[in-house]
Amino acid sequence: MRRRLTSIEGNQQHLDGGAMFGHAPKLLWERWAPPDDRNRILLACRALLVREPHRNILLETGVGAFLPPDLRDRYGVVEPRHVILDSLDAAGLSHADIDIVVLSHLHFDHAGGLLSAWQKGQPPALLFPKARFVVGRDAWERARAPHSRDKASFIPQLQGLLSASGRLDLVEHPPASECGPHHRCAVTFSDTLGPDYRLHISHGHTPGLMLTEIPSPNGPVVFAGDLAPGRPWVHRSIHMGYDRFPERLLDEKVALLDDLVKSDGRLFFTHDPACALARVTRDERGRYGSTQDMATVVGLEV
Repeated sequence: MRRRLTSIEGNQQHLDGGAMFGHAPKLLWERWAPPDDRNRILLACRALLVREPHRNILLETGVGAFLPPDLRDRYGVVEPRHVILDSLDAAGLSHADIDIVVLSHLHFDHAGGLLSAWQKGQPPALLFPKARFVVGRDAWERARAPHSRDKASFIPQLQGLLSASGRLDLVEHPPASECGPHHRCAVTFSDTLGPDYRLHISHGHTPGLMLTEIPSPNGPVVFAGDLAPGRPWVHRSIHMGYDRFPERLLDEKVALLDDLVKSDGRLFFTHDPACALARVTRDERGRYGSTQDMATVVGLEV
């Protein structure tokens, strides 16, 4: 089947560089992501549009514009308008033309774009009126009952809106306890997406993170989500302070990167402000990196 990929830019964010790079010293990470005077770095919130002959699939929706002005400032959301809707329009579509939305997890910077832009005194409304929403079971349960450490990462109203839509598809997958001693991501499938799409389940960033693999004769494309939010995080030891289980995440990342090196695969980055797609490399010393970096993707046939 012919598929075409297009990167869809959403609202940008400025978040604390130390939080984004975990235990890595600032002297290291500021070479990759120069901070502003508030120690924040610029991040994209990018989605991936997959156009098939008879359906349009959107992987994630970015942070969107649902936050009120005070929280928009706290979380460094740059634009007050709903940028992903503008980007879809530039690609010749509206949110009403999307048939499937796949959510790697339900943190607000990945799922907030499902909601209408903030208006004073008005509750948020769910966009994408005909789309089926594909979410991993563990990610859904985490959003419904978050830990106090990550409660602020979720949108309280969203789960109710998704359930009430009648278009929510929860993907079942093996529990974290069955992933083995080396924490390799489990692979599962979605009836909504079909058997061509492999879904890698990771538990290091948040329980049930779901990374979509798009088949291609030129090497698969994996939506990296928060397993590797940008090129700096492809490095073996780099991870975010937001990750719930960093050691597990690093093991999962190495296993996935090894597979992509063998299959000549590529990663799609949601948070890298300068790179949407890159091929994974590993040198003779076992260090991972990227090549053939693409700042944007427009109608790439896979």
